[in-house]
Amino acid sequence: MNETFGQRIMSLRKKKGITQEELANRLNISPQAVSKWENDINLPDILTLPLIAEIFDTTVDELLGKKVENKVECLTEEKRKDISKMFLKIRVLGDGNKVVVNIPILVIKACIEAGVAIPQVSGNTALSSIDFNEIYKMIEQGVIGEIASVETDDGEKVSIIVE
Repeated sequence: MNETFGQRIMSLRKKKGITQEELANRLNISPQAVSKWENDINLPDILTLPLIAEIFDTTVDELLGKKVENKVECLTEEKRKDISKMFLKIRVLGDGNKVVVNIPILVIKACIEAGVAIPQVSGNTALSSIDFNEIYKMIEQGVIGEIASVETDDGEKVSIIVE
């Protein structure tokens, strides 16, 4: 049996550990509106979907029931993108805060070769244990996609994506 939109919202909300009222406050709507969504009586306004997706660290596609696989691929040499056009995306989500860092792969390579820390992320405890040298080796071998997704002890979710 397919899960309804309301069931998905309820499941995501409970997984995130927030109440209907907390979700409503974050969306600047009434708790009754959230209740109606979860009971499949009403649906949110289309402009609210991206905000809901952001709160639940998902995509609008997934909210609407489309299964999205976070694929990690290892591309053959012929299919690999030019490293100078690639980015490492690091997302840190927690306690209502969201940090997104996009680092050109060439910056990572230059920092590794110079033996210096990646400047955009130094000092962030959630990112301090990332081994950029190993990530760069993976990228050289053609790995792309979401290569890591972890949750820290303090509840932050860290995702590392190569594009």
